[in-house]
Amino acid sequence: MKISNDSVVSIHYTLTNDSGEVLDSSQGREPLAYLQGHGNIIPGLENALLDKEAGDKLKVTVKPDQGYGQRNDSMIQEVDITNFQEPEEVKPGIRIRVETNQGVSIAVVTKVEGEKVTLDMNHPLAGETLHFDVEVTEVRAASQDEISHGHVHGPGGHQH
Repeated sequence: MKISNDSVVSIHYTLTNDSGEVLDSSQGREPLAYLQGHGNIIPGLENALLDKEAGDKLKVTVKPDQGYGQRNDSMIQEVDITNFQEPEEVKPGIRIRVETNQGVSIAVVTKVEGEKVTLDMNHPLAGETLHFDVEVTEVRAASQDEISHGHVHGPGGHQH
């Protein structure tokens, strides 16, 4: 069965950056299962997998505009340390949940200077060209429940 919209697709993948550093991999874990055509994975990878089938192996390069977007300086903000419940825990490199006008987001603390904390809400892979080494392990038709919910149920997916 070829991958098309509303297919449940399972893939093994290794993700590297331009310098070859492994950023993420499904090796040693269950394959990643997603619902094709529903934005469950980044557009550049989803588009490259269209019409592939179980057993296919491919290398996919995804530019930022088809991945996590470009870095956006307006997503970097300086806030007062008194906004944190446990200011002594706030250190560069930690990830924190923040309330934004668009809902809850994850920010990385990039700097703490005195009473000022710099938060970066860009996705950690924003601005990066991504290199995927992918193997399609399974393709099946999605159930009506999966299609209406917009994601995979069962092993490798979400259950609601």
